[in-house]
Amino acid sequence: MRAMNKSELQQNLLKQYSEFTDYINSIPPEEVAISRNGKWSPAKQADHLVRSVAPVRLAFTIPFFLLKIFFGTANRPSRKYDELVARYHAKLQAGGRASGRFVPDNKPVSVLKLTTELNRLIKSLCQELNSCTEEELDKMILPHPLLGKLTLREMLYFTIYHAQHHHLQVIANKTSPV
Repeated sequence: MRAMNKSELQQNLLKQYSEFTDYINSIPPEEVAISRNGKWSPAKQADHLVRSVAPVRLAFTIPFFLLKIFFGTANRPSRKYDELVARYHAKLQAGGRASGRFVPDNKPVSVLKLTTELNRLIKSLCQELNSCTEEELDKMILPHPLLGKLTLREMLYFTIYHAQHHHLQVIANKTSPV
């Protein structure tokens, strides 16, 4: 599988997050805050995604010379999408979990507010992506709390998959739409 280009990354980001937020918004209000099977509620899943996407979007607004100073540059080619997903699954199997600022708190939040913010962040991230070159996506790196240093392209692959992962968790935990 070849690398996704910027246009494909944007399309996949918009598609996955739209599907996630549409599904979450279709869950009856009395069910959206219910946790099942020891997993986060649909509302907490959305909160986690907001907390995860916000720093990625922020990174794309920082001049790349600063990213280079803070995090360096890649010393290897970007992994393929499937390779990154397999690596993430291996980390989860080994007990990896969200931590620190990425863990939702117990404050009640409006699901509509969360999904609106999530869609805003994704649209903004897609806009910021327009200012990058394909080469910069494979050269610049960012730290990921579980996966270590990722190229910007890999971080976008993760961000795409992350929505799918949490969407599937919501579905698997028997919270169904109307």
